[in-house]
Amino acid sequence: MYRVKILMIIGTLLFTPISFLKAQEFTVGKPLGAINETGNFIPMSSNVTVYGSFHFAESCTFDPQRNLILAMNRGNSNELPDNDGYVSLINPNGSVHTTKWIGSSRDGLELHDPIGSVLSNGILYTADNGSRHVRSFDLETGKPLQSISIPGNGFINGIAATAEGMVYLSDSRAGLVYEITVDGNVSIFAEGKSLSSPNGVAMDNEGNIVVVNMGNSAVTTFDPSGIIVKTENASEGGGDGVVVLKDGTKYVSSVRYGSVSKIDKDGNSEIIAQGIPNAASMCYDSIQNQLVIPMNPHYALAFIKL
Repeated sequence: MYRVKILMIIGTLLFTPISFLKAQEFTVGKPLGAINETGNFIPMSSNVTVYGSFHFAESCTFDPQRNLILAMNRGNSNELPDNDGYVSLINPNGSVHTTKWIGSSRDGLELHDPIGSVLSNGILYTADNGSRHVRSFDLETGKPLQSISIPGNGFINGIAATAEGMVYLSDSRAGLVYEITVDGNVSIFAEGKSLSSPNGVAMDNEGNIVVVNMGNSAVTTFDPSGIIVKTENASEGGGDGVVVLKDGTKYVSSVRYGSVSKIDKDGNSEIIAQGIPNAASMCYDSIQNQLVIPMNPHYALAFIKL
């Protein structure tokens, strides 16, 4: 009975003139922009330039020795084919230097879903969320060095490293920050009310660990023992990337609201750019004095001259 009714409905649709069917309204895409914290659409600031040609670039880091930007590409993000993450080399003007530097061959390479990234003392570290490992690579040759398994089943995200090789890694879903020793020992560094979906992680000039939250606007600085030494706030919540300059100025990107906040040495915050959709884990280009911001599903990088 039900089968007959279904066949009758299908037959009716097949022989109904197209003019009688309700057509779906045609729309075109809007210029780039983002919904801010108050719910308003904000067009992208005129001081922002965007370049594309990536596959879900979630983070970047800057190599001053080669004057190149390293962009992490998530590949298919746990969809087949798996193990297809890669690293692109990008010129400071946004043009492509090498599409697949790490990842042109899978021989000896495991890199599924690289999220956060950082360079320290000639080593590239990345949070490979697809396999829940922290992976490191030789910056000169690109060869894999070490893979460290991270416990749990959350979402490993932002990453920072000291010159000595200590690594700090956020888990946004679990609400904590891990500490990983040079020997590969993993322990919980910070957790609790100060962390609300922690995302971006960076080292400041005193060797402290700076963490930004997606769940609120807090920018929390921990000393190496895990004690909170300072709490500041970005102008908008939804924090993703954080950059700390030599003079102590901090920049925070909001992946939820598309803005970049500048926090001065006295803790005062102001928005310096906005309307950047999915502004993710940015890096600082110290030679050209610019911020570089991956834009996740837009497969692009945004550039902001400081």
